[in-house]
Amino acid sequence: MKFEVFLKDIKEDKLKPVYLFYGEEDYLMDYSIEALKQKYINKGLESLNYILLDGDIIEMKDIYDACETLPFMSEKKIVIIKNLGIFGSKTKGQAAEYFNNKKDELKNYILTLEDYICLVFLEKNINIDKRKALIKSIKKSGEIIEFTKLKGRDLNNWINKAFKKHKKTISYQNINYFIQHSSYFDRDMKKSLYDLENEIIKLVNFTGDRKEITAKDIDVVMAKSLDTNIFNLLNSIGQKNINNALIVFNEMCISNEPIPLILHMIIRQLRLIFIFKLLKDKGYDRKSTMGKLKVGIYEYEKISNQSRNFSNIQLEKALKMCLECDENIKTGIIDGKLALEMLIVKMCSL
Repeated sequence: MKFEVFLKDIKEDKLKPVYLFYGEEDYLMDYSIEALKQKYINKGLESLNYILLDGDIIEMKDIYDACETLPFMSEKKIVIIKNLGIFGSKTKGQAAEYFNNKKDELKNYILTLEDYICLVFLEKNINIDKRKALIKSIKKSGEIIEFTKLKGRDLNNWINKAFKKHKKTISYQNINYFIQHSSYFDRDMKKSLYDLENEIIKLVNFTGDRKEITAKDIDVVMAKSLDTNIFNLLNSIGQKNINNALIVFNEMCISNEPIPLILHMIIRQLRLIFIFKLLKDKGYDRKSTMGKLKVGIYEYEKISNQSRNFSNIQLEKALKMCLECDENIKTGIIDGKLALEMLIVKMCSL
């Protein structure tokens, strides 16, 4: 079940007695809980009809006490249990050990929940094990909702609306430029819509009374991630733009990015582009190629775009140059920064 369907169920009063929320997008989870509260909870009676339990310190008695008392002057009573820690392949926390021994009791109790209750298990930044009997019980009585990162048109629309809320406009092209600079899809970066919202607020404050958000504003306000800089560096190399490539490289040095890490990232990106081209030549489709490369759709699109700037022969030569550069740095033949500058110039001349 998608969170948009859950929001629709709230609007149409089709709420189930139990839900399991899990995933990486904290913002959308919190937004859904807030929508639930706004629909069913009177602020003056919130302490009676909205119960938030910490999964690290509760026992079955606490769940019974929260769910067995009827709502007061309200159609629904909402009970949120955060981070119980028993839904993944591995359990987490001291309370998780207790509930592992009580899982049958909890599983059976979930099947008896009345319509007046809405019990939500909230598990942030985990992957659940859908084979577990407890999760099957939740699915039988309610719904399981995965909160993934917004993508494509959904993400573009969210960003556009966020700027509109502050009476700002931004073009479709600059929305994509904003996403590229945000690190939202970067590997190993736990960025959420909260982080994007903070960047939007910074841009709103920076532009003051001016209505339109430009690419120049984004360049000034938003710090570029290492992944973004590597992408820009290889773009410049592919376009044979030595000056711009060296500017991007020096920006990374000013940001104190380690030389070995920069070289490692250059090699990684070149390898991804090379493998992409080989797979394309063999007739692999997008889904299969993404699986082979182990990348998401956003990174796939960047790799696909950059592949047009390099031939297979150029990529082979560039990778050999990188390996030579790595050996020269490690053996102390040449200073690391100078070695990379020379590498960039050579690669631009391929």
